Formats: sequence, C-alpha cells, structure tokens
Amino acid sequence: MALRGERVTLAHGGGGRAMRDLIEEIFTSVFAPPGMEDQARLMSDALHDPGARLAFTTDGFVVTPMEFPGGNIGKLAVCGTVNDLAVGGATPLWLSAAFIIEEGTEFAVLRRIVATMAREAEAAGVRIVTGDTKVVERGACDGVFITTSGIGVIPASRDMAACHVRAGDVAIVNGVLGDHGATILAARGDLALSSAIESDCAALGHLMEAALSAAPEARAARDLTRGGLASALNEIAEEAGCGIVIDEDALPLRAEVVGMCEILGLDPLYLANEGRLVLFVPADQAEAALAAMQALPEGEGAAIIGRAVADHAGQVRMRTAFGGTRIVDMLVGEQLPRIC
Repeated sequence: MALRGERVTLAHGGGGRAMRDLIEEIFTSVFAPPGMEDQARLMSDALHDPGARLAFTTDGFVVTPMEFPGGNIGKLAVCGTVNDLAVGGATPLWLSAAFIIEEGTEFAVLRRIVATMAREAEAAGVRIVTGDTKVVERGACDGVFITTSGIGVIPASRDMAACHVRAGDVAIVNGVLGDHGATILAARGDLALSSAIESDCAALGHLMEAALSAAPEARAARDLTRGGLASALNEIAEEAGCGIVIDEDALPLRAEVVGMCEILGLDPLYLANEGRLVLFVPADQAEAALAAMQALPEGEGAAIIGRAVADHAGQVRMRTAFGGTRIVDMLVGEQLPRIC
C-alpha cells in the first residue's frame, strides 16, 4: 500500500504522486474502469437498434450523515442516478463518479463508500467508467460530496413522459413510503429518536424492466426522492393536464413512519424516498404491472394507490380515511435538508 496514514490530506488533491496513490488504491482498484484516459470510450449493441435513443442524467449527493442504516452516500449516488434513467424507460449502462473530499476524511470511510458503489453498480448492471477527485480544505465541504452522471439507452418502442398520462390510468407505487426520510431524520440524533427503520435505497432498473414487460403501454414514471410522493404526483398532474386522485387507505406506510411524522408534525407524503417510484399504466395493464413488481424484492410492497381523472386538471387530491377529500399540494420549502 502506497497510501500513508489514515486520513486524506491536501496533498492527495495536488495532482502528484499522492493523488495518484489515492485514485489507484481507493477508486480504480475497485471500479476497474476501461483504461486510464481522461474520458471513457463506450460501445453497446443496444445503440445499433434503429430508433434507439441515449438517455443522460446527472445528480449531486450531499447527505448527512454520510453513513446511515440501509446505506451510505455511495449507495445513494449509484441508485439515484440509475433510477433517474430507469423511470424514463432507459436501460442504465454507464456511470461517472466525481468526488469532493474534505481534508481529514478517513481512508476507511472512503473505502466503505467506494466498495458499496461497486456492489450496487454490479447489482444494477451498470459500470462506473470514469470519474474525478478533488480534495478541499477542512470546512470547505462536509466529509464527501459525490456527483454521478449516467447514460442509458431507450429502446425505439418506448416513449414514456408525464404528458402521456390520461384520465383512467392507474398509479402504482413499488413499496412502503417515507423510509429514507425517516431513517435520515433518526440517524442525525438531533431529536433523540430511535428507530429500526432502514433507508429504502435501491436501484430500480430491473424492476422497471419487469413492469414495462408486463405493461408495455406504461405512460410515465417518477422516482420519489426529495418532495416525496406528493411532489412527484403534482409534477405529473401539471404536465399531463389531468387530475390525480389517491386513496389514503391504499398508501403503503409503516406504522413507525406514521408515528414519527405525527410526533414531529410531518406529512409522510412529502418524505424522501430513494428506492421508490410511481408508475402510471393503462387500467387494463395495471394488475399485470403490479404482479411483476411484487415478484421482485424491490417491489414486495407494491400497491395501486389511485388514478388519473379528467376533473381538477393539474391538481392532486386524496380521499381520506374519514371519507373526505383534501388537496395534496406540491411541497413548499424543505421538510428536511441534506437528505440525499
């Protein structure tokens, strides 16, 4: 091992031997990118299909704490970017990863983050093919920040977008809601909350492929990250020009998450998720899509939660457990910062 000591120093960002040692021992030895050039050179048979399109996305991750029950910032970085591609109907193929590292960060922490990223990438069927590292002075960032970009391929037969949702389409979520937000809140320790809940963080590419095979006319999907289910549904309703109605009794929620929200005055509909999506499909394909989701670990708790309607265009409403109806608005502000 060429790395000396236990922590990152400014020398590891200086462009010399120390930086090379950091990159080789922590990153490239694990990710094994194809070569050590300044760019990745990519080929896939999927690109040869007539009408296939590239999908490209990028995202930054700044979660506090960096390690939490059910994952860490590295898992978030891989899963979050894979999911941004998957909900558009793309098959995720390649990722880049750029790291901003605070001086003094332990090598052991970096190794755990990178090892997790490699495992998640392999499970999701993607490769981390290029990246970058920068080291900044103490206090200039909080531990490690990661930016990942992803490239995938959308088959010619798929055209998923929120504007395609129409009245009568059914909304399906792939599991219990709010676990990630509740986990991060408890993990920070500021409120003396104890909980056995773990983050729902998961890559959803395989689940989307299964759902789209079962429901080939699926209209649109969104991953339920910051802003939670409520914000995703509002985005879809606005872009589709239709209304959406969901049923409170149908929402899959853990009692622990509901209880935590009641104590803190939060609404679980706005809690962040990192392994959850909402999918809109034609009514006659809903049961097939639901069964396909439920057959996979990432969709074990999948449920039909509502549908698109012709009334109250651009607005989301919920039928409450008490028989009434309330408007579910877009999140205003931030329930919890530094969530992903």
